[in-house]
Amino acid sequence: MSNYQVTIGVEVHIELKTKTKCFSGAANTFAAIPNSQTSAIDCGYPGTMPVLNQAVVVCAVKLAHALKMAIDSLLRFDRKNYFYSDLPKGYQITQYYHPFGSNGQLKIIVNDQPFLVEFERVHIEEDTAKQIHEGDATFLDYNRAGIPLLELVTKPIFTSSEQVVAYIKALRKLLVALDISDADMSQGSLRCDLNISLKQPDAKVLGTKVEIKNLNSLHNITLAVADEITRQTKLLNAKTKIVSQTRRFDEKTKQTILMREKTSVVDYKYFREPNILPIQLDQA
Repeated sequence: MSNYQVTIGVEVHIELKTKTKCFSGAANTFAAIPNSQTSAIDCGYPGTMPVLNQAVVVCAVKLAHALKMAIDSLLRFDRKNYFYSDLPKGYQITQYYHPFGSNGQLKIIVNDQPFLVEFERVHIEEDTAKQIHEGDATFLDYNRAGIPLLELVTKPIFTSSEQVVAYIKALRKLLVALDISDADMSQGSLRCDLNISLKQPDAKVLGTKVEIKNLNSLHNITLAVADEITRQTKLLNAKTKIVSQTRRFDEKTKQTILMREKTSVVDYKYFREPNILPIQLDQA
C-alpha cells in the first residue's frame, strides 16, 4: 500500500486490420517470417514517398465516432524525429499538432460501479520495428515498421490497476465489434503504455510521471502498476526526487526496468510531414 495518491494515464496502441501498411503497399499480416514484409518506404530508403492507406482513415472514423469524439475536418501529419534502432527512417509519421479526434468518452463498469473514461485524443501513426529481447541481446523485426496504428490517449483519471484493466477489457470488445482490430494483446495488436505518478493527497499538482511501455497482458498491467507504485513510494519516502523515465516490465523479475530517461517534446523536433499534403475530410 502507498500513502500517496496514484494517478494513471493510459496510451493504447491499436494495430489495425488493414491488408497493407499505413504508408506503403507492404503486406500487413501477423507471424510472417521476420523481415520478410518490408518495403523501401518503411525502411526509409532515399527517394521514397509515403502514400496514405485510405482504409486506415476509415478505421479512425469508426473509432472516433464510437467514442463521441470531435473529428478534425483536415487530416494532417507530422514527423517525430529521434534516433533509435527500431526506427529506420530516423523519424515516425504521426499526428502531433492536429490529432484525428479529440475529447471523447466511454462508459464502463468497474467493480459493479459506473466509471467514465475520458479521452484527450486519438491519432494515426505508423508503428516502429519490433524489438525482441533475449538475454543481453536485442533483435529487430522490421515487419512491424510501418504497420498502421491508432494511438488512443486517456486523460490521467485512473487511480488503480483495476480501473485500467476494466477499461482495456471494454476497449477490446469495442474494437472487435467495430471490426478495425483483432485487439489481441498476446499478438501485439493491442499494446498499452501507462503513465504513473504519485503525489501527496493534498497536493494540487500531479507528481512526475514515469512511463511503462508496451504492456501486453492484463496480468502484466496489474503487476507493473503494483511494482511501480512500490518503487516510487520508496523513493518518495527516502526524499529522493522521481525522475521522468521510460521503463519496461520484465516478466521474469516482475519489476519495471529502466529503458531511457524521458526526452522532452522539444527534442523530438516535430514538424509538418512535407510529403503528405493536408486532406479534406467530407462530413458524412
